[in-house]
Amino acid sequence: MVWFFYNILFVVGFVLLLPHFCKRMWKRGGYRKNFLQRLAVFDAETRRELEKESRVWIHAVSVGETYVAFRFMEAMRKARPDLSFVLSTTTSTAHAIARGKMVSPDVLLYFPVDIPPVMRRMVRLIRPRLLILVETEFWPNLIRISRRNNIPVVLINGRISQKSFGGYRKLRMFTRRLLPELNAMFMQSAQDHERLVALGAPPEKVFVPGSAKYEIVDRNPEGEAQARQVLRQAGIHDQALVILGGSTWAGEEAVLLDSYREMKNDFPTLALVLVPRHFERSDEVIAAIEQRGMTYVRRSQLQGDTTPDKPVADVLLVDTTGELKNFYASATVIFVGKSLTVHGGQNVIEPAVCRKPIVVGPNMENFPAIMEDFLSADALRQVRDAHELKATIRALLADENERNTLGARAGRLLEEKAGAVDKTLAHVLPLIRPAT
Repeated sequence: MVWFFYNILFVVGFVLLLPHFCKRMWKRGGYRKNFLQRLAVFDAETRRELEKESRVWIHAVSVGETYVAFRFMEAMRKARPDLSFVLSTTTSTAHAIARGKMVSPDVLLYFPVDIPPVMRRMVRLIRPRLLILVETEFWPNLIRISRRNNIPVVLINGRISQKSFGGYRKLRMFTRRLLPELNAMFMQSAQDHERLVALGAPPEKVFVPGSAKYEIVDRNPEGEAQARQVLRQAGIHDQALVILGGSTWAGEEAVLLDSYREMKNDFPTLALVLVPRHFERSDEVIAAIEQRGMTYVRRSQLQGDTTPDKPVADVLLVDTTGELKNFYASATVIFVGKSLTVHGGQNVIEPAVCRKPIVVGPNMENFPAIMEDFLSADALRQVRDAHELKATIRALLADENERNTLGARAGRLLEEKAGAVDKTLAHVLPLIRPAT
């Protein structure tokens, strides 16, 4: 009866959200493409590929979870070369990044809605040898249908934020019935462990190997060299001081633009690189740049342009997908977005891999364990507001030794925290079913 009510409520909610989905499809072509996959409706070529063999199914919602998924796919394939994978994502941005990283015979899909007929069709098509959910993906019908078909289900790199915990507690009548269905849950921190157990997970099924996000990023020398060449094409020379705003959200670009304008006289070689979290906001960002009378160059318009003597643009706007981590290597100071004007935060691991000084705003709720580690190691700077952000960036631009010290601490922290992937796989690999 509990699940009957869940399905009624889910269908009603889905119908009510249809206008939102339609609006997103209209605004974002990537979201519109392959939309029917969200109803487990696939073209003939995809169906044929799925029918060839059974695979391990990994579901990752957005960009961060997708990088975790690829790290696990790489490690699992190294341990078990016979394995192949289905990767499902929810967001179009994650889908685009995953498409560039997929290898045959793996299959990339959009995640379907959690309605029983849709999920039964999905499970029947994929015939998973194992279902892996990344971070916080508790879809009742998917989990229950998988378990009814004797498919092992695990959660990897799990986390329960304070906000999510408050919401899940109101739904404990569901979670205390659902969580015991999972074979194992691997959490990022002891606090995540405690919260999951409080929601009804059997303690003996919950483990704390740490955060896999410490291991998801490898530097790409070729990509970094290409990013450096793009900077040169924009007129930003190799000795310039570069403020980089990574994964920025609305309002954050304006703060960085004003900061740049105030500091330009003190640092004549200063340049600003903006990488919005959603490149579809490029026109909005350009409007903010032009409003301030600044010059800019769009990354998408520099392909193939090798003119070496261009005048320096104030701003390089990276309006492409999947290149951010390569630009981090050329930055002098990095601000990680979704942390100043909105809540949640973005992952600080990618800039840390490049051993760069990192600044974030006060709103990093989605990464409590990682933030605790970085703050304890004094490996980044967290500011309270726009005024403090400007002052911190200015201080770091003026102090090369402090920049190098912060970057070195961040790099050492990543080395110390590695190991979660291997610890998780030691439990996960034995659960994989024989191929069918």
